[in-house]
Amino acid sequence: MRSGLTSGYQESMTITVTQEMAASFGGQMIHPTLSTVSMVYYMEWVGRKVILPFLEDGEEGLGASIQVKHRAPAPIGKQVTFTATVTRVIQNQVICTVIAKHNRAIVGEAEFVQVILSKEKIQDRLEKMKR
Repeated sequence: MRSGLTSGYQESMTITVTQEMAASFGGQMIHPTLSTVSMVYYMEWVGRKVILPFLEDGEEGLGASIQVKHRAPAPIGKQVTFTATVTRVIQNQVICTVIAKHNRAIVGEAEFVQVILSKEKIQDRLEKMKR
């Protein structure tokens, strides 16, 4: 990993909640609001944006853990901004807090941990799992 990734570094992204992001099971919508599954997807994505400028050739990041609290609804049509902030970098681990919010509430909070490994090591692990 390239140097320079330190506590406080941030990346953000804004999405508009669509029907496809709503809480649904088996094709049936349960609530017309951002689902926890979709929220976690965007939390991971904005966390990935944090590491991208710092990855060296031949490196990749893997999600190691995410602890999430879903705090408030975000109805279909609402814009939600996701902000990942680096809290710690420990060897090959990057730890971020992620906040999802709209103009009325904090929608969710998370701690997201990514591990930076060589692509070769990742591929070796995948091959071992196939056997």
